[in-house]
Amino acid sequence: MAKIAFTAGRVSGFKCPPDKAQAFLWDATTHGLGLRTTPAGKPSYVFQGLLDGKTIRVTIGSPATWSISQAQTKAREIQHLIDEGKDPREVKRQAAAEREQRQAAAQAQERAQSLTVCEAWHTYLQERRAHWGERHYQDHVVLARAGGQPAQRGTRGRGVTQPGPLHPLMGLALVELTPAAVESWASTQGKARPTSARLAWRLLRAFLSWCSEHPELGPIVGNINAAKTRRAREALGKAGTKDDALLREQLPGWFAAVRSIGNPAIAAYLQTLLLIGARPGEVLELRWEDINTQWRGLTIRDKVEGTRVIPLTPYVWHLLNALPRRGEYVFASTSKPTQPIAKPHAAHATACKVAGIEHLTFHGLRRSFKSLTEWLEVPAGVVAQIMGHKPSATAEKHYTVRPLDLLRQHHERIEAWILEQAGVPFDAQAEPGKLRVVNGYH
Repeated sequence: MAKIAFTAGRVSGFKCPPDKAQAFLWDATTHGLGLRTTPAGKPSYVFQGLLDGKTIRVTIGSPATWSISQAQTKAREIQHLIDEGKDPREVKRQAAAEREQRQAAAQAQERAQSLTVCEAWHTYLQERRAHWGERHYQDHVVLARAGGQPAQRGTRGRGVTQPGPLHPLMGLALVELTPAAVESWASTQGKARPTSARLAWRLLRAFLSWCSEHPELGPIVGNINAAKTRRAREALGKAGTKDDALLREQLPGWFAAVRSIGNPAIAAYLQTLLLIGARPGEVLELRWEDINTQWRGLTIRDKVEGTRVIPLTPYVWHLLNALPRRGEYVFASTSKPTQPIAKPHAAHATACKVAGIEHLTFHGLRRSFKSLTEWLEVPAGVVAQIMGHKPSATAEKHYTVRPLDLLRQHHERIEAWILEQAGVPFDAQAEPGKLRVVNGYH
């Protein structure tokens, strides 16, 4: 094939005959360097040589971006690769792949630097929700929410929901969630709302532990949990010791006052809360489908573990069965049957005032269940299983998950003793009547 020395004029003036699909012009000064063009007028520098006895061709680039001298240098580099027994096409592909990997790594690094705590928190909630109870999930949502939504209660007259204690951290890049950032946050939130801030801090620690084990988030947060610092813990302070609980001598007055509450759902709710030792929210969310009359079981939507089944004791069953069935919730609101009753703090406070009992909280009723069982010397593991707590090693050497019928023996004895101490007459053998279905509002 004819060769000529490449010049700018010869390169720019080279055209492909209209009757050919392509045409080549070969450089006389550089082995293997050529100029390829088509009738469409798209020229490009190419290299053509022999590798293992076979002709190969490699595109170098357009004359618009490659000078003649640059193309010549590239051609010599390609020939050098061939001399070393390397396929320049494969070398080119590897270089492109490495370039793509570098670009992907750079993009990943850029995303990592810009990924917000809020985005990672959302991923965390989506992945972990199936392993949590609904109330535990809602704690994560509420404590991180932005606020500003219309609300009917719990806003101290402001009419809108307030930002959760974790919200100030949500806008940070995850890489910015350092020990110093958490400590600053703890200092502010610990002064403004220490109780909810301590809960938020515990959730934050668990979140960061999850991040450290996540394949994509682990490199961002590292192995040091930014929330596990002494300064953060001290800034939030210690929760005050709570000891509110009903004494045995207070049971008659409390039951009499609570049973006199005009709203049957509230009266039943408070008594159930005391007699099963569950968390206030767990009792509030009881649904009719959670009641198993065949096996006399009550499914509790556990705040952390998902669900647990406890005995449906006789008196509690009489209380629940006497309520009108307005919707899915056992303790349905009279004004909004599709929702449970609003937390009846005012009604309980009034009942306690009538009974001469001070500072008894809803959680104090849960605490009362545990303390009252000590009069009967019920095994710690039994009480813990009913309440949804796992006993410590000091409370019970070997934790045993007891079947429902075994729990029932202890739980019914607890209920009967509490009612006896309260002076509440009740025939445990009496058969509850059928459920009353109520349509509409009452």
